[in-house]
Amino acid sequence: MDYYIDIRIKPDAEMRQNVLLNKVYTKLHKTLWELNSSDIGISFPEWKVLLGKVIRVHSSQARLEQLQAKNWLGGLSGYCHVSVTQAIPQQVLYRRISRARSNMSQSKLNRLIKRGSISPSETKAYRAKMFASGIDNPYLELESSSNGHKHRRYVQFSELLDKAKSGKFDSFGLSKEATIPWF
Repeated sequence: MDYYIDIRIKPDAEMRQNVLLNKVYTKLHKTLWELNSSDIGISFPEWKVLLGKVIRVHSSQARLEQLQAKNWLGGLSGYCHVSVTQAIPQQVLYRRISRARSNMSQSKLNRLIKRGSISPSETKAYRAKMFASGIDNPYLELESSSNGHKHRRYVQFSELLDKAKSGKFDSFGLSKEATIPWF
């Protein structure tokens, strides 16, 4: 994780910021999956309440050049500014960026009903508890290329850390164990 590139989205009247961020991230995910990547991490340096307008991609210089050689943005390149590959600054902190998941969902409830593990009166209580304990994290709304369904990928940011932790990243550039430089 010595290098990074910034992808700054440029929304306009035709393409809103959140829609554009979701489309760019979906394309990035597909490319990371094609590369069978476990060494490319993603961060959102402008994150406050929302994820912001910048997706920062972290890895080695060679791996980032391999990613960029795929010309993965396609038609969205006019809506983005992609920086050149740059070295990570010397003094940085580190942070884990991972997927946040709720342990209660409609699909889990459907499975419980189908298997007969929950009664009709318990179903109502489950739904009430499910809606009361919703996830409040920022998210990306992604579209599945296999079935076209949209799903939300909630993002969780750890506290800042002094030291880097190694590990693998998933095809979304997220990890529960590995850190990315935060600056």
